[in-house]
Amino acid sequence: MVESLTRDLVLRVMEDEHLSMREAMDKVYRSKTYRALTKEETGLYFQSAVYLYDELEKENKMKKIIVAIDGYSSCGKSTIAKALAKHAGYMYVDTGAMYRAVALYMLRHGITEEAAIVAALKDVQVGFTLQADGTQHTTLNGEDVEGLIRTLEVGNRASQVSQIKEVRAFLVLQQQAMGEAKGIVMDGRDIGTVVFPNAELKLFLTARPEVRAQRRFDELVGKGEHPDYEEVLRDVNDRDYRDTHRAESPLRQAEDAVVVDNNEMTREEQMAHIYGLFDKLTI
Repeated sequence: MVESLTRDLVLRVMEDEHLSMREAMDKVYRSKTYRALTKEETGLYFQSAVYLYDELEKENKMKKIIVAIDGYSSCGKSTIAKALAKHAGYMYVDTGAMYRAVALYMLRHGITEEAAIVAALKDVQVGFTLQADGTQHTTLNGEDVEGLIRTLEVGNRASQVSQIKEVRAFLVLQQQAMGEAKGIVMDGRDIGTVVFPNAELKLFLTARPEVRAQRRFDELVGKGEHPDYEEVLRDVNDRDYRDTHRAESPLRQAEDAVVVDNNEMTREEQMAHIYGLFDKLTI
């Protein structure tokens, strides 16, 4: 039947070409297979198209999952998470930005002692706002701080602040609340091990320190800064040590996580691999 043919083709195109449901149905409609249909069959297709779309949409909603992405600094976690969230039509949450926002607040107010940091948490409100171009900005007590939290100074302070048990508990509760309805992609250091240990898809990203330092160096240069490569490499190694040796929720690979080693992989190769993993669980 045409309904069965439509369904099979749409599902196959969605999986093979990593397209959304609407994009796949449009492609099927324009394919040689449909151009070869008789008028009667074509009419039947149009009559059933809306029904089939609704049916697939319902199934897709039922199969919403949580995607947890962990890994070392400068492995491209945020870039990959954003791309996957767009591909899936999911919400994206950058947990690293949340820790950076807390760190920025403490830096601004000269708060360095652990007890004082914990006491100040009640005055910190971290959120996200969606921009007109579709990007997401981090807010601190209502102020857009997206650009301010991306410096080396704030990043180093965030790595230190994140070691405090109460800070992690404060933000983890918010992160878990965001994922209650599923349909979310979240990246960080402990997403698959602490925040969402039962996430349906867990990814662990890794690459050599030198590769990651070069990426970070290029990123800073692109922002108009003048970093020293050796300093950036030292910072990467220091952060790796702090992240993997902290007492609270250290960075580690979840037993059921899929390792993505992107030392030599192009961005296109990475995303094709990750889209494939995601589509197998949701289609």
